[in-house]
Amino acid sequence: MPRLSSAWRKGTVAALTAALLAGCAGDQTSSLVSMGALPADVPRITGLERSAEREHARLVAAFGGEYNAGAAQRVLSDITARLVAATDRPDESYRVTLLDSPAVNAFALPSGRLYATRGLLALANDTAEVAAVLAHEIAHVTVRHASARSELESRSALVSRVVADVLDDPVAGAMIKDQSRFTLASFSRGQELEADQIGVRTLARAGYDPYGASRLLAALGRASGTRADSASPDVLSTHPSTPERVSLATQAARRVGAPGLGEADRTRYLATLDGIAYGDDPADGTIRGRRFIHPRLGIAFEAPEGVALENTSRAVVGARQDGRLRFLFDALASQDEQSLEAVLRSTWNDAIETGSIDTLTVNGRSVAVAASRGKDWAFRLAAVRIGGTTYRLVLAAPPASADLERAFRQTLDSLREVTPNEARELRPLRLRIVTAREGDTVEGLAGAMSGVDRPLERFLALNGLARGTPVKAGDLYKVVTE
Repeated sequence: MPRLSSAWRKGTVAALTAALLAGCAGDQTSSLVSMGALPADVPRITGLERSAEREHARLVAAFGGEYNAGAAQRVLSDITARLVAATDRPDESYRVTLLDSPAVNAFALPSGRLYATRGLLALANDTAEVAAVLAHEIAHVTVRHASARSELESRSALVSRVVADVLDDPVAGAMIKDQSRFTLASFSRGQELEADQIGVRTLARAGYDPYGASRLLAALGRASGTRADSASPDVLSTHPSTPERVSLATQAARRVGAPGLGEADRTRYLATLDGIAYGDDPADGTIRGRRFIHPRLGIAFEAPEGVALENTSRAVVGARQDGRLRFLFDALASQDEQSLEAVLRSTWNDAIETGSIDTLTVNGRSVAVAASRGKDWAFRLAAVRIGGTTYRLVLAAPPASADLERAFRQTLDSLREVTPNEARELRPLRLRIVTAREGDTVEGLAGAMSGVDRPLERFLALNGLARGTPVKAGDLYKVVTE
């Protein structure tokens, strides 16, 4: 969660972003691509191709940079080469970039640039699943090849405008970086299903397991169920429903052959993931169980028991699984001379209950608190200034809820500044690959994970397991560790 204003850039960036960005699906560190010049190994080209390379560099920088993981990058490049050779246009050139984003996503540009996030790699469980996603994206390019060059000209101009605004505006930049569950191409339902079908055929021609597509789509569906805010956009938000796509992808694979056909190479693939970063970059705020820590902004707090948190660009949001307690923590636009009480009144649409506003001291800081009540929800509000920024805490529960006040005070009392030592010691979460032993269980392996909420659901989603499926001794599994 960055420093955000309530205006949310309702002008050019928001309009262009909405029109342009619609969802499509070891010791390793990250670094930003240079904004000033293209990488040395990029050929000196002219015209439209030069523009495409320039926009690539700017685009990667705007989305957090490339993720430097040599083994994973080699796997992506090898998969891409095999897939392209198996398409109807094997003469076309493609290059794949691994992005330093926790979102589960992949996309393609008409220029032949392919992009995959480390979040996608973390969700996939074998090379066939990753190949299925890349084959889908390549299909979008190949079936639309005739219009690619003219489309690239207009799209490049739009990308340039959006990215320029993003890089000049850290608010918009953080907003787009966090919500990277989109592509730079929006496709219709029919085009998505067509790309799925072409992708499965390409998978089989390249020698990969054609059932990798349906497995990955099913994993996407399970992963979407681990999000704290079910209304948040994800990689599936502009796609046909997941069950429909899984069914059609499975049918396409059956037309190729029975299960067991083609390469999946799960063991080699998982080995490349050992040590890869998982989840948010701590510098952008990170969630550790119920704790939220943002070292750059210098704030930390702990959510009420049972609330699963999610760090979005606009706010930290959360909810209990039954939905009867909702949570919001965000930054507000306010003037330094404006009192905290005035901030609460000016930023809350509903009426503040008469006599409910009070000023407290919490961990040495002045905090304004208030209450509000709507038809279906009761609210407790707080405003506090930390590091020159005014933050708002909102908890909501049905009016008859008995624990709203307790949950509110529990969170408020935990709100504090992050110490310099704490900020320095905060490290990214990592994926580790472990071998199951005799007697190991799903619950046991999930319980050993650290730094994530709902570890059982997270473990099942990461490992492509349906609830009730046991682990097998000797098999490899992904766990998350600090």
